[in-house]
Amino acid sequence: MPDRSSSSFAFKIAAIACALILGITLAGLRQPSVAAPQFGPSKGAVVGIEFDGRMVSDLDKSVAFYKAIGFSEVPNVDKSWRKDEVMNRIHGTKGVESRMAKFTLNSNISGKPFTLYLREFRGVKRRNVMGGKTAWEPGASHIDLTIPDAEKMWADLKAANMLWPRTWDNKLIALPGATKGTLAYITDPDGMDVEIVQQRPAVPAAGDRPAVPADLPGFNHIGLVVLDPDKIRAFYGVLLGEQFPTTPSQWMGGDFMDSAVGGHGNVIRIVNGTFAEAADTKSRMRFEIVEYENRKKPVTPYSITDIGVNYIGLECTDIDSLVARLKGAGITIVSDGIVEMSTHYRVALVRDPDVGMFVELYEPPKTPASN
Repeated sequence: MPDRSSSSFAFKIAAIACALILGITLAGLRQPSVAAPQFGPSKGAVVGIEFDGRMVSDLDKSVAFYKAIGFSEVPNVDKSWRKDEVMNRIHGTKGVESRMAKFTLNSNISGKPFTLYLREFRGVKRRNVMGGKTAWEPGASHIDLTIPDAEKMWADLKAANMLWPRTWDNKLIALPGATKGTLAYITDPDGMDVEIVQQRPAVPAAGDRPAVPADLPGFNHIGLVVLDPDKIRAFYGVLLGEQFPTTPSQWMGGDFMDSAVGGHGNVIRIVNGTFAEAADTKSRMRFEIVEYENRKKPVTPYSITDIGVNYIGLECTDIDSLVARLKGAGITIVSDGIVEMSTHYRVALVRDPDVGMFVELYEPPKTPASN
């Protein structure tokens, strides 16, 4: 696992940032108002978030589940077992077989397709990272979907024996002041969390209040349960460019927060950081940082091949410079350096220094100059 020494990591980040951008200091990393530096395309920068990935125990079972919650499987993707040496270099594995399915679901921010990858491994010993774990487990992640009809999805999943709820009484939870259940945490077949939220209807204009359009259905955000928010801001913010709010988030608790995730007595703080969407850089998707004040147990070491592991994919420019900067800050590089795929995409897999989440960085092939 990456170095968990907060002071050591923060010092390295400060040194890197100070060398590149005037005014970034170690003290600045600890302030909620810190802005992500703009390194520019020549020095390596994240363009936007493009996909989420999940490592599953049974690809066929997981494919059926994600179809049932609204994802569309991309056709003509080879789902056969393969010993893919390029993927093994990216994952830092040797001689491992895997198979993969690819899905899309429109972002409910931009309306553009957002990608989900599912992958199953064999030929390597695997443990289930999320099997039997809670939604507040450090290192746990969730994806959030805005759906047109929560009650129908709930009933359909139950009828198909694919409903694994975390919520109190195994029911949809009503928003404060409401009587109808509209949101819940459920899990996929391997215990990875999916937050479902009922689509908000349009609100007509009234008096001085303008009309508010209905939410778009689709993929809304990704969340990660963390231990050390300073490390998170340094890694995702300073090094990768995530933008964080300028005002401090408040600790929250109570029945509503507990009922949705199936907890009792949780004290939670949510920081709604965002990345641009790679498919539409004018739109910003949340990468939500979730901190439980009273649930900070150490993360058990895990591998990219383990069941229940989640990772995110970020498009970047000048991946050589970006990876060099990450290495200089002491970030763990999992892949065998920067790996070039047959499609000429260049890829590196790294881990965050707090809970060890995997982040796949990729640079698309250069567009040939037009005559």
